[in-house]
Amino acid sequence: MRNNPFSLAGKKALVTGAASGIGQAIALGLAEAGAELLLLGHRGNMEETAARIATAGGQSREVRIDLGDLDQLNRQYEEQIGSERIDILVNNAGIIWREPAAEYDTIKWHEVIDVNLHAVFQLSQLVGKGMLEREQGKIINIASLLSFQGGILVPAYTASKHAVAGLTKALANEWASRNVQVNAIAPGYIATANTKAIREDAARNQSIVSRIPAARWGEASDLAGAAVFLASSASDYVNGHVLAVDGGWLAR
Repeated sequence: MRNNPFSLAGKKALVTGAASGIGQAIALGLAEAGAELLLLGHRGNMEETAARIATAGGQSREVRIDLGDLDQLNRQYEEQIGSERIDILVNNAGIIWREPAAEYDTIKWHEVIDVNLHAVFQLSQLVGKGMLEREQGKIINIASLLSFQGGILVPAYTASKHAVAGLTKALANEWASRNVQVNAIAPGYIATANTKAIREDAARNQSIVSRIPAARWGEASDLAGAAVFLASSASDYVNGHVLAVDGGWLAR
């Protein structure tokens, strides 16, 4: 029988923003598929994620890097990861700031762009160099529905996520011939702590659910399968793709 193309046994994955929500769910999904995990975070407590991975029979290690401090990112990476082989990189960490565009705080604009875009590129460079040398690797960026739409009150987040979709395609164009696949996942409306306020707004919640063909909010675990696919050999001919996991939102 053919080997399981979705197996990640023997692979090492680095997942950013792994303390909770989407990052935690993806990390757990990769671990269940056999990967060893490096859990990268800054403020969040990753003990729960590590414990859940251990319960599933997997292995993980915490890495503390502030992705908002771009001047120190290379040094922090070298100190904590160095030349360690990374087979899979998931650029999940992201921040958001809500404010009308006319009054949008310039400092907050730069903070959002730094974490959501600049750090994604910088980390992709750091990890990608080793992948290119070995001619094997998977990079998965977390995009958004706002990689396709404009949103309201989130100009920096929208700009960053449009850019992540473009960066995904740009890196794929350069690296696909070196057997490094770069793709993205665009989550739909996912029930996490970040969306709690929206879900508790009855009118807003109803307007969202009524547009989703699946008729429900997504769970963070709904993204795990897509991540395993894009991290595995099953996706070796998938390059520069932004995979929407949105319950059909964009099809509406």
